Amino acid sequence: MNSNYRSSVARLTALFLLAATACTAPRSITTSGKVTPQGEFRVAYNQGFNVGTAPLDKAGSAVRSAASQLGNQAANGEKVNYSSAVSDVQTAALAYLLDPVQPAADFSIRYGIVPHLDAGYKYAFGSHVFDAAYQLLGPTGSIENPERGAAGGTTYASVGLQYAIQRTGLPKIAFLNDLNNLLGLSATRHDLLIPLTISQSFGPEESAGAISYGAVYAHSWVNYGFTPSNLYNSAGTVRLPDLPTQSRNYSSYGLFLNVKVGYKYVYFVPALSVYYQNYGSYTLVDGSTTSLSGATFIPSLGVQFRIPSFR
Repeated sequence: MNSNYRSSVARLTALFLLAATACTAPRSITTSGKVTPQGEFRVAYNQGFNVGTAPLDKAGSAVRSAASQLGNQAANGEKVNYSSAVSDVQTAALAYLLDPVQPAADFSIRYGIVPHLDAGYKYAFGSHVFDAAYQLLGPTGSIENPERGAAGGTTYASVGLQYAIQRTGLPKIAFLNDLNNLLGLSATRHDLLIPLTISQSFGPEESAGAISYGAVYAHSWVNYGFTPSNLYNSAGTVRLPDLPTQSRNYSSYGLFLNVKVGYKYVYFVPALSVYYQNYGSYTLVDGSTTSLSGATFIPSLGVQFRIPSFR
């Protein structure tokens, strides 16, 4: 085994482990307007990359350097006095907590309960997601038993509801690990997602796939707190207490596009989702507040397996 091969394997392994620690609810929309036909299963794996502009804006090179320095001081038991640098690294930590820049992967399974309605479950390495979709427009047959009128180019539409719950934390990135030695940031969150999806079929009943697009509304509820280590006021005379749990909520608005390409049993699904959100104001350890807003870009690539009904 040559060194280049070992290096490639190591990089791929590191990427997978980073994805496996991703603690953000999946917001990539990879479904079409046609729900799973009654009695069928769809099993899928999706690999995406969450790119939030807020953390990129708040965590520049100066903030990363300060986070590493302050975190190492706290880890070594040294006193850290509150300063603008501490305020900046708290803001960066919150930005990464709310909308991390990192890989995100999920496994999912869906089942067609009755005509027009399916439901599913996703596991996103720490986030548990439950969802359902109701088909508003288009035939509800299957590839084996197409409805009359189903053909290539047929329009489908559906509305979905997705609920995710997770105990979250900062991504496993070096400067954020250092930063958490100082801040002790922890959080839980709940996310609700409502996508409206329209699709055009490739072949009868999407036998060769579909192109899908639409709009999505999301709402998130976040509880967070800080348990700082060796953090004192600016004069260095009083140790700052823990920040008790704070509750915030905010809305997100998005657009998405995906293409499902394959035939009958296996499909590949490249997708792109874009969101904008105003996260609101967040309290810092010293009692001051910071405000965050920004866009999120989520490119992804998935593979979907269709298991037909045996009835």
